[in-house]
Amino acid sequence: MSTIQKALIAAGCFWGIEEFYRKINGVKKTTVGYSGGNLINPTYQDVCNGNTGHAEVVLIHFIAEKISYDTIIDNFWKCHDPTQLNRQGFDIGTQYRSAIFFIDNKQESLAIKFKKSLDDSNAFPSPIITEITKLDVFYDAEEYHQDYYKNNQNQPYCKFVIKPKLDKFFNNN
Repeated sequence: MSTIQKALIAAGCFWGIEEFYRKINGVKKTTVGYSGGNLINPTYQDVCNGNTGHAEVVLIHFIAEKISYDTIIDNFWKCHDPTQLNRQGFDIGTQYRSAIFFIDNKQESLAIKFKKSLDDSNAFPSPIITEITKLDVFYDAEEYHQDYYKNNQNQPYCKFVIKPKLDKFFNNN
């Protein structure tokens, strides 16, 4: 029997991050949604207004026997720029911030350790601004956002923003 664990991250637009993790061996399921804010049951429109404090997030269900939380977080640093405050590329706003929402003390310790190690080694040209905070509540995004890239690969944002990032990572590693 497989042990399913969960991780919750924010790294820009959830469409691309969801697809990034969906392609990783050992990830069983991904769900996009919202977390880290103050509005109960936010909608996409609410979050896009930038007044809720919520980030676009991806809840990752992974098989512990196939992939570790360490590997999930190691890939987190690779799939976005953790030095950009409240943005990723042309996506600007607090909803696009870099964040790790830890579920337990072990996840918190590992996230802090990774961040410190990367900062100490100058792995990035600027300091990492990734927020590391305890998960309070996760809200599922609307159904049309789930598996968005998979279902909308010809949509311009998917074709010209997400696909090149996925190709770069999965074709060069």
